[in-house]
Amino acid sequence: MDLDLLEHLQSFLTERRKETFERVLSKRTRHFTVVTEDVYQLHNTSAVMRSCDVFGIQDLSIVEEQNAKGIDKEIAMGAQKWVNLHRYNTVDTCIDDLKNQGYQIVATSPHNQSVALHNFDVTKKSAFFFGTERDGLSKTVLDTADVSLKIPMYGFTESLNISVSAAIILQHVVTKLKQSDVDWSLTQDEKNILRILWAKKTIRSVDDIIERFYQNNLK
Repeated sequence: MDLDLLEHLQSFLTERRKETFERVLSKRTRHFTVVTEDVYQLHNTSAVMRSCDVFGIQDLSIVEEQNAKGIDKEIAMGAQKWVNLHRYNTVDTCIDDLKNQGYQIVATSPHNQSVALHNFDVTKKSAFFFGTERDGLSKTVLDTADVSLKIPMYGFTESLNISVSAAIILQHVVTKLKQSDVDWSLTQDEKNILRILWAKKTIRSVDDIIERFYQNNLK
């Protein structure tokens, strides 16, 4: 990480922009992460990304074994600039990667054996998997999951749109997490990496600026 480059890039940002970055960074977390599995409706994944940004979740993983699509920028409302997107071709690879990072696998499922949202233990580092409204999560995720989680429902309908489910779950677990004693904040190195990344996505002609910076520092 080049802290001199960070300082240089920040000189191109307004004070208001820098203050906004710091405010958002102070609320960001990697204690929770979100995964969507083969969601075929583009607007749903885009809306989930927007919810991740709103509730301070820094990373969204997308499994695309069957459906590979881009993010709908209009629905994501700019969230694609601020949330780190990770793409996987297989769900097995995604699960292995997240487990290696210390996440428990949480399958969102309405089944009776699932833990009700209000009883979920937020102290554990968790990756929340969401499937399609029609088919739900794959058998691989359901069989591999450390815990299943459900939103209590009281009507005739037994499912919610994926983007609605994600928003409800994230709002609840993030609020509960920030009321706990868990150290959920990003590390200083993680914040600095995002400061550079976000600056690059904000400053015009940033590639030229970076090139000139390194040329001048090599003289």
